[in-house]
Amino acid sequence: MAPARQVAVAAAIDVVAVVAFAAVGRASHESFDLVGVLATALPFVVALAVGWAATRAWRAPFAPLRTGVPVWLVTVAGGMLLRMLVGEGTAIAFVVVATLTLALLLVGWRGIARLLGRRAAKAVDAQR
Repeated sequence: MAPARQVAVAAAIDVVAVVAFAAVGRASHESFDLVGVLATALPFVVALAVGWAATRAWRAPFAPLRTGVPVWLVTVAGGMLLRMLVGEGTAIAFVVVATLTLALLLVGWRGIARLLGRRAAKAVDAQR
């Protein structure tokens, strides 16, 4: 299991990413409204939590493939399912945009972290 601080940081980044996705999406269609942003984000944040639990993301919170991809897929699918259950829109265009954007956000930051970690490790090895 990863140290608690790493788990907390990864979880926080994921939540911020999902809320940012909702905020940008709402801003592109409506005026900014915090309650509206939170309402849009809620089904995806709930699905994100399910994704974390289902994948046991706390074991490797920074892993792009082992954790990032399954968390992303559960977040998108679960978020859309929850939106459907409460009568919110799941238009094809929204599903496509959400899928691509959340992939970039939830998997992308982990890929960047992995690259930066490898670079730092090589720099340390080169100094020895």
